[in-house]
Amino acid sequence: MAKKIKVYVEPNETVGECLDRIAQMGYRPVRRIEKPVFEKTGNKDEPVHSHQSILFECVPLNP
Repeated sequence: MAKKIKVYVEPNETVGECLDRIAQMGYRPVRRIEKPVFEKTGNKDEPVHSHQSILFECVPLNP
């Protein structure tokens, strides 16, 4: 079985730039996972949606 790696989209990086980086490493994405990131702000300590965290699971191009 091929070894999978996980690659996160960096904060100041577009999804396209991340996919280019993955291709340069010799991998291809097989799964995209998005999760919301919450931060506590204000006096109410209620979580507020900050941004989406995007993760790609990747396998080698040539297994």
